[in-house]
Amino acid sequence: MAEQNREQGKIVVIIVRITRLSSRLSQMGSHHSHGHGFSSMSSHTGHPGHHNHSPARNHGRAFVIAIALNAGFVVVEFGYGFAANSTALMADAGHNLSDVLGLALAWGAAILSRKAPSERYTYGLRSTSILAALANAVLLLVACGAIAWEAFQRFSQPPVVAGLTVAVVAAAGLLINGLSAWLFLKGSREDLNIRGAFLHMAADAAVSAGVLVSGVAILFIQWYWLDPMISLMVVAVIIFNTWGLLRDSVQLALSAVPPHIDIAAIEAFLRNQPGVTDVHDLHIWGLSTTESALTVHLVMPDGYPGDSFMDGIRTTLEARYAIHHSTLEIEQGTISHYCTVGSVGPTIDPH
Repeated sequence: MAEQNREQGKIVVIIVRITRLSSRLSQMGSHHSHGHGFSSMSSHTGHPGHHNHSPARNHGRAFVIAIALNAGFVVVEFGYGFAANSTALMADAGHNLSDVLGLALAWGAAILSRKAPSERYTYGLRSTSILAALANAVLLLVACGAIAWEAFQRFSQPPVVAGLTVAVVAAAGLLINGLSAWLFLKGSREDLNIRGAFLHMAADAAVSAGVLVSGVAILFIQWYWLDPMISLMVVAVIIFNTWGLLRDSVQLALSAVPPHIDIAAIEAFLRNQPGVTDVHDLHIWGLSTTESALTVHLVMPDGYPGDSFMDGIRTTLEARYAIHHSTLEIEQGTISHYCTVGSVGPTIDPH
């Protein structure tokens, strides 16, 4: 009994230290710095024009805090999970390790996405954020598969689990993962890459909550089968929440129109501009998880309408339709133009 009390005392000390560290780090992370917006030269209308891309939030401090907290907790959780014979704790530690890797990947992509364009990468490395979001979704699903496999194997002969240890360590995990998710909450609404990091942390918080429930139940009623059962329930929740991230990141990787952009409304807007008789070769795709690009041919029989007119269209496309980089080409409709990859809208045929 004395040895068990000493062990529980060690756990409490560790949890207190982690709580204090979390409190200090949360105060550090309460002030996020902001990155500068991108600016590039772009015009295919005959006159150069400046385009100001939307500012990208710099989440570097949030990444540092979340990675530090979760990397330290992985070691603690796996050690106590092994000692307590809890597959839920050890599986959650493995899941947390994959999340540390996912956070590092998302952080690297966020840094690379701010790299200036070069002669070879004329859009810069913005699209790395798309690849990171896709990789994060895959990492989450792989982690879910590992957790589910281990849980299924434990159903036949559920081992004896130290419920108190499981509950205390899971409570610490809930605190750490909840704090980490909060650091990325605001950015998750505007950046798919940050949304991937947020979902990782939110999923971890859900896992920790489930493990906490199983630990308390095991402590009082000795239902050891709850350990793998809770693991499977949490896996289902994670997969459900990850599916949207996987779908959106795959679509962006395939240069699909970003889901928040209404291409029909944009085409209607362009067709209603003074002097425009037709629109074709309209293409819209994601430059990154926060920026979109557009190219289009506008048929204007009277010819080029002037820089102010074109800048007005580009400004409206950015402000109203979230198009951060637009390339507009003017045609008079005297010859036929065909897009080799197809386009939205009919192709002009004067004959």
